Amino acid sequence: MKTWKLVSGILSMILFVIVTFQSCAAGVANSLEANGETSGSAGVFVAHVSVLMLAGGIVSVATRNSEKKGGNIALIVLFGLAALVGFTGFGSFSDLAIWSGWCLINAAWAVAAMIKSK
Repeated sequence: MKTWKLVSGILSMILFVIVTFQSCAAGVANSLEANGETSGSAGVFVAHVSVLMLAGGIVSVATRNSEKKGGNIALIVLFGLAALVGFTGFGSFSDLAIWSGWCLINAAWAVAAMIKSK
């Protein structure tokens, strides 16, 4: 599980940058088109407001050598909340579902790591 935490943490930090730029562009497009879509804004929420994906990546890297449950619980909360917000907020920009899926996978792996450490 140490390798998974390191790899997922680094990938989450890199994906944070991609999601941020993509969501900002989607939010601007929604505003310019005035089409009533909110998926760009939900993506910004996933990436910016709570910085869930970035925080999850940092926690994942920082707790990779720890056998305590606290780090895994934090990962479950951070990535789970990011997945929830992303899946409930995507509209015509289906890429948000992909990023939310990544967060859901990380949350599931954190649950598996917590169960395995017992």
